[in-house]
Amino acid sequence: MTTENAVINVGIAGYGNLGRGVETAMALNPDIRLAAVYTRREPNSVQTLNSDTLVKSWTDLTRGAEDLDVVILCGGSKEDLPVQGPEIAALYTTVDSFDTHAKIPDYFDRVDSAARNAGTTAVISTGWDPGLFSIARLYGEAVLPAGETYTFWGRGLSQGHSDAVRRVPGVANGVQYTIPSESALEAVRAGKRPSFTTREKHRRECWVVLDDSADAAAVEEAIVTMPDYFADYDTTVNFISAEELAANHSVMPHGGRVFRSGNTSDSHRDVVEFGLTLDNNPEFTASVLVAYARAAHRLAQNQQFGAKTVFDIPPGLLSPRSAADLRADLL
Repeated sequence: MTTENAVINVGIAGYGNLGRGVETAMALNPDIRLAAVYTRREPNSVQTLNSDTLVKSWTDLTRGAEDLDVVILCGGSKEDLPVQGPEIAALYTTVDSFDTHAKIPDYFDRVDSAARNAGTTAVISTGWDPGLFSIARLYGEAVLPAGETYTFWGRGLSQGHSDAVRRVPGVANGVQYTIPSESALEAVRAGKRPSFTTREKHRRECWVVLDDSADAAAVEEAIVTMPDYFADYDTTVNFISAEELAANHSVMPHGGRVFRSGNTSDSHRDVVEFGLTLDNNPEFTASVLVAYARAAHRLAQNQQFGAKTVFDIPPGLLSPRSAADLRADLL
């Protein structure tokens, strides 16, 4: 596969927190050029971090004639990406962060069909989970086949779950925090290999600003019973003012841990731990997407079309450095 550092022209599809994070990350990657931001809003109303960034209409993107090597899809997993993933993969090579774990197999199939028919490459479900944490789980299971894998998220603000909260009718704005059980985490770290229900590992905490005419009880019921997001967890919904949300919930920290607890023999126990502590969740997620945009472009150049996940991509393709440099410095 090629690893030459030709400049890669990348478009950002959607400009919320994640889109802004992608714009920030691109500035740190000189082999990647931001061609344009594409928005469903009025382009003149979008204020980008860099005043020189070109903002264009969504219809410019969907006409399929833009000079783009890769499009990074920055929409939400609940409603945006299920439509946009196959639609844009039928036109361009793409990268996305679809993170509804239970629905990834179906999403993969639909994007794969669109990309194969179009002769494009589509890297789906990358970021840190799914993404880097997925790789950590795979490595742990491959190296310690006799054992158990555990994933803990937080304490932190979840972009996908916050987006799901904001989609509930009657919600003007809101965020969601995932909070791990400290006792569960420490039991795994100690190598005890316990069994947990979903509720025993994490709880979810929502901070919600209501529309003026919203029914608080109906909003709370819609959130706590939402499948794939909140129904399997102890979820607390707190109603606050817009001013309190802005004052106390505007930063976006997150993180988590993946453990593989196993044995290499009857008498030797091993625990593998991979962890992240993030000041800004969307900026870090965006940084992963930008690295995978580089890999997606290289795969497309080599006609490796269709949908791909982090399991399908050699790690060397993420780096702007040559294979020789990587062997000399990192191996």
